[in-house]
Amino acid sequence: MDEDNNDLLASASEMQRNRLYFVAFKKSFKPKNTANTHYFSIDDDFVYENFYNDFGPLNICMLYRYCQKLNRKLNSKWHANKKIVHYTSMNPAKRLNAAYLIGSYAIIYLNKTPEEACRPLVAGDIPSYTRFCDASYGPSVYKISLIDCLNAVYKALKSGFFNFDDFDAEEYEYYERVENGDFNWIVPEKFIAFCGPHQKSKTLANGYPCHSPETYFDYFRENNVTTIIRLNAKVYNASCFENAGFEHKDLFFIDGSTPSDIILKKFLMICETTDGAIAVHCKESVVVIEKKRGDRVKEKKRKL
Repeated sequence: MDEDNNDLLASASEMQRNRLYFVAFKKSFKPKNTANTHYFSIDDDFVYENFYNDFGPLNICMLYRYCQKLNRKLNSKWHANKKIVHYTSMNPAKRLNAAYLIGSYAIIYLNKTPEEACRPLVAGDIPSYTRFCDASYGPSVYKISLIDCLNAVYKALKSGFFNFDDFDAEEYEYYERVENGDFNWIVPEKFIAFCGPHQKSKTLANGYPCHSPETYFDYFRENNVTTIIRLNAKVYNASCFENAGFEHKDLFFIDGSTPSDIILKKFLMICETTDGAIAVHCKESVVVIEKKRGDRVKEKKRKL
């Protein structure tokens, strides 16, 4: 680190010895690059689109874009002998998202465990981080920490749920847009989360587009989606999918609530007996299921 900026430092972490650093400054400003140091920030480049009070974590495509950006800097001949410094401010949301990105990079590209990636980010007198909250309206009842997120990235990487060597960022960014269907793969070739369809395609008064089931037919067929699971209230006829050759299942539970054990078991049974991929809607009601000790199952309702 350059001595000129030391008085403004709130925290500093060495992620890769004598090469990669993560720092937070006490106020927002842009440090000047020097002959020995290259600074960069992503605080205004990758912006989370919230539902309510939620502010992250940033999606997997933003993580991919970040990793590509950082790899280019580390591999650039112009920065070969420089320290690369990812800087952020003490804004709680931006700082946590930035730490999540560089911690995930350390797992994916520096072969760190979650604990090894997190340790320099929280060591010593480094100020504590806030925690991500859920997307529910009203007070958040479920929060996740930085190490929770790094554990999830590590597990998903080891399980083959994503691979940045063949990740199609353009496709992800295209289909995540509301006007293009608002969906993305959660587990490749197995689970898609998508926005709940309406009986007919239309645009609401506020400009928000709604899609009919027919909007998804071509993509679903091309990607071997065989089954649709609806978790929310009915706003279209299931026969729209059924007549087009898809299986359709209803597992309704009240928005913002936790599904009952009966619904959870039905969901698991469908997942374990279905050939092909499963599309689940709407995104806000997708159930994330995590195996715990023995045969216990813990469900979490989260925005994916």
